Formats: sequence, structure tokens, C-alpha cells
Amino acid sequence: QREFTQKKTFTSWINSILAKHTPPYVVSDLYTDIQQGHLLLDLLEVLSGQHLPREKGFNTFQCRSNIENALTFLKSRSLKLINIHVADIIEGKPSIVLGLIWTIIFHFHIEELARTLACTYNQPSPDHPGAADSSPKANRSTKKSAKIKERWKMSATKALLLWAKEQCSLHGSVSVTDFKSSWRSGLAFLAIIQTLRPGLVDLEKAKARSNKENLKEAFRIAELELNIPRLLEPEDVDTVNPDEKSIMTYVAQFLQYSKNLPESEEDMQEKVREAMGWLAAQEEKLAKLLVETENETYYQKYKEMMSFMETFNQEKIPFLPVLSSKRGEAELNEGQQQMREEWDKVISQINEWKAKLDQMLPSPLDSIEAWLQEVERLQAEDLPDLQDPFKAMSVFREIIVIFKGLMDCFDSHLDTLQSFKNEDEKNMPLVLPEKLEEMKRRLFSNIRSTNPSTFLEYHYGLCSAIANEVKLKLNIWDVKYGAKESVESLLENW
Repeated sequence: QREFTQKKTFTSWINSILAKHTPPYVVSDLYTDIQQGHLLLDLLEVLSGQHLPREKGFNTFQCRSNIENALTFLKSRSLKLINIHVADIIEGKPSIVLGLIWTIIFHFHIEELARTLACTYNQPSPDHPGAADSSPKANRSTKKSAKIKERWKMSATKALLLWAKEQCSLHGSVSVTDFKSSWRSGLAFLAIIQTLRPGLVDLEKAKARSNKENLKEAFRIAELELNIPRLLEPEDVDTVNPDEKSIMTYVAQFLQYSKNLPESEEDMQEKVREAMGWLAAQEEKLAKLLVETENETYYQKYKEMMSFMETFNQEKIPFLPVLSSKRGEAELNEGQQQMREEWDKVISQINEWKAKLDQMLPSPLDSIEAWLQEVERLQAEDLPDLQDPFKAMSVFREIIVIFKGLMDCFDSHLDTLQSFKNEDEKNMPLVLPEKLEEMKRRLFSNIRSTNPSTFLEYHYGLCSAIANEVKLKLNIWDVKYGAKESVESLLENW
């Protein structure tokens, strides 16, 4: 399934690039079309803007020569082509072809876009290796250059994820923690569209729709309104374990779209002023509301909060582009910096208000809410770095123990929530029905369906396998190559 999804996504991406080629080229079968070498050279010429040498014929020698020219060009840009050989491409081996195309997508598409975010997220730029290693010898050291390149590759992925998180953070409950299950509901795609082009989607309606309906709507709007090629189908994403590389390829197109949005400095300053006025009004409105509801019941306080948030989310729509633009400290002028601080202040006050209301929930809902937040907090944490499998194994082991301890309470919390009698001695509701439904949804959709313990155990098993492989290598090399120091050096290179 993963191979099928990648082939379809990568083929669509290639076709979107080759539409710019003269004459345009359309790939019908990736594994077959790539064997001649012309497809690779056409693709690289469009992406790089360079003219590459090629043989014009289609016999075996000419095809091999064209593929060799393409691989030579990629190596000249310091790309690692591990286990990618001409013979495998000529044979159209799926794993090799997909690995090669992903390397091209990551370098020319994702890295190039993420480089523009390097300053924003304080990551080292590959154009300036000195940011990672200031030694004069670093530029002459192939080994150190490779490490810097690898460090940037991880940073490019993280930068794209941070950008996606930032676009979605403007829409409250839409959370993005990875390039897999976070996108399954379709809400993350819709949230990004809403940030880039306010008014195109209705997120509140989307929350009541199925995953497939949301994904279908997001892909349709992105294609028609944003001119973003439809690389995915709903069934590619609405699955237990969506393909990370395919989703990254598609999400990067939204970042590309955001970079192409025109904005004059004068217009930006006017929008900043308008946003600042609106934020000041929201802060004043919120402070007044807190005073007026101080002696009200929990039910009434939560109802007032829901009303405030409904209006707040509606009114913020026109300000989303300016609120989400230029988040890097180095790029912000004084007005934008003040706006950013004011936005963060208002959001912080709203979150504090929500947290206080959660603590005021009637028993036993308060303990269930606290339990939900703890599980969600653990789910949202970044996974440990798999580059050090031994350390990652230790961290995973600790997280699994914590998760299993929390999940032992799942059934009792579920029973309590479902049997909760929502009325006081005067037969008045204790809690707004919307809050109860929200808690049930989080319990079922966010926790039960994701099965975090199984997910973590899988990664723990993966780390164990990597660690065992490392030990096996060490044992073999110790016999074959001798001293511990030389083995460690070989292992580091491996």
C-alpha cells in the first residue's frame, strides 16, 4: 500500500513539474518511463534550470548514459545516492526508483522551500556550513560536510512541520504533530487553506463531517482555488498509517503557495494596524467578561466562553494572513513585533481562562479532564531522536510505562463519562452538553483510535532492532577488523 501511494503521489508531482517543460511531458508509468533516462534529465533540467548532457536515442547504451548523467549531476550537488545504481533504474526496481525520486523531491522541493524558513526557525542554512561548524577546516572536510548536510536534512523536515503547526495553531483545536495521523481527519489541510485564503472553508462544519469528506473538500479547494496539484486521494490519507513522504510532498506545495502570495509593505503595515486595533478590543472584551462572570455558575461561565470564542474565531478570519506572516524575529519590523506579542498575549489569556474552567468542572469530570490533558500532552511530545537507538530505547521504555499506567484508567473514565448525570438538585444542567460531547470525542477519536501504546511499542521494537543490528556489526567487525577504536570509526561511518 505504501509503495502504491508513493508511486501515485510522486508521479503526480513529477507531472506537475514536467508541465513546465518544453515540450510538456506526462508520465504514465513511473517504473517504465524512468528506464530511458530522458524523464530524469527533463525533470532535473526544470528543477535546476540547467541544461544537462544527454544521448538522444533510446537504445540500451544511450539509456544507460542518460541515467548516468542524471546521477552524476545529483552527486555534484552533494546528494547521497545510497544503493541507487544505474542497472536498478534500467530494470525499474520499485524501491530504488521511489528512493531516487524521493531524494530529488526532498532536495529540490522540500529543502529549497524549508531553506526560506531557516532564519525563522533558527536552523543552520546549508549555504552557510559555518553556522554549524565555525572551524576553518570544516569546508575542506568531507566528513564534517556530510554531517552538516544530514543535520540540515532533519531540520528541513522539522521546519516544514513547524510551519504547518503555525498555520493550524490559528484555529484552536487543530493540532499537527507529525506528517502521518495528524492529517487523517482532513482538518489540518482545511486549516492551512483557511489561513492562506480566509473564507474558503468552514472549519466548524468540517468538524462534523467524516475524514473522507474533509479530505475530498480540502483537495478540491486546493486544486481549484489555490492551483495546487491534487497529489493525494482521501483513501491515501484516511488510513491507520498514512505515508509520511507523500504527505510531506503535498504539504510543501502549500508552503510554496504561501511564498508566492504578493504583499506590499504599505498594505502590510495597514493590516498590522487593523489587527492591533482588533486585538486590543478582544483583550478589553475578555477582561470585562471575566469580571462579569466571576460569580456565575460553571454552566454559565462555560456558555459565555463558548459565545466569546465563536465570535472571536469568526472575527479573526480577515486577520489570519497578517497574523501568520513573517514569524521570524529577524524579519519582523516594530509594528509586526508588537502585533505578534499582542496576539500571543490574547491567546495566552484565552488558554488560561479555558484551563481555569477545566479545573472548575464538577467532580468526577474534573479528574477525567486532567487525565485527558495528560494523555494528549504525551501524545503531542516529539519522539526521541532515532539516531541514537540505545538512548531512544530507554526513553520509549519510560513513555510506554507512563502510557500504560494512564490507559489502565481508560475504561473507568469511559464508563463514568457515559453514565454522568448532567443535572443538579434543581434539575438544572451542570455542564454544557457541548463540553461533554467534546470530552467523549477526545476520548474516542484522539486516544482510543490512535492506540498510543501500540504505536510506542512499535517504535521501541524498531529501536531494539537497530540496536541489535549495531551490536551484530560490532561483533563482526571486532573479529574482522580488530581493535575497538577502528571498529568504532567504521561504525560511525556506517
